[in-house]
Formats: sequence, structure tokens, C-alpha cells
Amino acid sequence: MADIIEITDFMDPRLDIYARCTEGQLLNRHEPDKGIFIAESPMVIKLALDSGCEPISFLAEKRRLTGDTKAVLDRCENIPVFTAEFDLLTQLTGFKLTRGMLCAMRRPKPQNAARVCAGARRIAVLENIVNPTNIGAIFRSAAALYIDGVILTPACSDPLYRRAVRVSMGTVFQVPWAYMKDEYSWPHPAMEWLHSLGFKTAAMALNDHSRSIDDPQIMAEEKLAIVLGTEGDGLAEDTVADCDYTVRIPMSHGVDSLNVAAASAVAFWQLAAKNRN
Repeated sequence: MADIIEITDFMDPRLDIYARCTEGQLLNRHEPDKGIFIAESPMVIKLALDSGCEPISFLAEKRRLTGDTKAVLDRCENIPVFTAEFDLLTQLTGFKLTRGMLCAMRRPKPQNAARVCAGARRIAVLENIVNPTNIGAIFRSAAALYIDGVILTPACSDPLYRRAVRVSMGTVFQVPWAYMKDEYSWPHPAMEWLHSLGFKTAAMALNDHSRSIDDPQIMAEEKLAIVLGTEGDGLAEDTVADCDYTVRIPMSHGVDSLNVAAASAVAFWQLAAKNRN
């Protein structure tokens, strides 16, 4: 049975993890084994639990300790559940967006890029994408549109930042992902390493050599890494030059590009067609 603890004071130090710790403090770069993330809503928390994430505590609106919330809590015996009336909880930044429930969880052990790529036919490589909203949206598209895994360069925003988790609707716990580490630093030697695994690389970018996203040769590649760049500047010129293909999305009305999250959805649907068959 869950350990229900009613709170009456917003400044209770036990709420620091939800109300006063920054994303950087939760990440705990100096001691990553002690890192924490916050999951929101019963559905997202369930997906995190299903993936093996370990809960530390819950924060839930008092009137919602039933239904979906209770189903989650029933899986987590002896985990503290802090609860209060809605008026008190609204003092917590963003609590209105949580559908009544937050959970502090220990960060899972990081995967490595080799494990993410093992057996994959379509992966996404994210280069220096720093907006957590875009990261979350890309993961949601990857999960829905047949992408086997996601690789991120070190400058990318953390997929377990609270906003990224929320926007992804929990799909960050369903799609395997990893950061490029020193042994696979981007773009080199990571590009050569992907080639050694049989991947062709397709840069999403506009230049004189861009091919349409429905190019039969690109779509027919047995293994493809779809490379997406940072907001605004897009992919680095050297990255584009070193990829096997440069790919564009045909557009009308003089529009030259889409937001990276929107572009990812179009690219994943078209270029992951082999995974749909």
C-alpha cells in the first residue's frame, strides 16, 4: 500500500525536488548515478515504470488519489506519496499541466550507442538540438513512425528534462536512445562507425545537391541514419558534406523549411517505409 503523506506547507523541504531544484541539480552531472528526473501524469509515469525506472516519491492532488493515479500507486508499495489540495499545489510551477500527478524517479542507466544501433534499420541522429520541446516532439514522432532508435550529440538537450518527457508523452521510455560518447564522437569517428554497421547517412538540409525525400534509392537503403540539425542554423556544413545523402522535403508557397520537430515527422514517415512493411 502506498504511504500517503498530506502536506500543508508549500515550503516543506520534502517538496524541493518538485518545486525548487533546477534541471541541472536533478541531473547531477558530478554524480550521475544519483540523477533524478520528474515524470508527469499517470500515463507517462506508467510508461516509465514499465521501462524499469525506479520511483522515489509521488506528488498528487488529493482528490485524484483514485482511478489512473491509484493504479500507478498500487504498483509502488512503500513509496512516499505527498498529497495536498489543488489550491496549494498550484503554487508549484506547472502543476496545472500534470493531470494531477508527478513522480520523482531515478535516472536509468545510460545506454550506449552500439546497443541502440544493434539490429536497427532506421535511426535518427540529432545534432545539437537544444530545445526540450523539440526533443520531446521528435521522440514522439520516432515512436509513432517506425524509428528504431535515437542517437544524440553531447550538446543536445536531455530527453529526460521534465518538458521533454511531457511533450514526448512518455515515448522517451519506449524508443532506445543514447548520447554519442568519446569513442563515437560526432561527426568523426561516429560517421565511419555508422558506416561500419552498414548505415547510410541522410542529412536533412537544403543545398544544390539535395534529393527529394521520396527518392527511391534513399528509401530503398537497408539501413539508414536520418540526421537532423539544431534549430535555426540546421546541420553543420561539414556534417552535410560528410553524409551519403542530402535530403529535402518538397514544399510550396515559397516556404523553405519546417521546424525540426515537424520535419522529423515527415522524414520518419517517408524514410522509415521499410520498417512499416
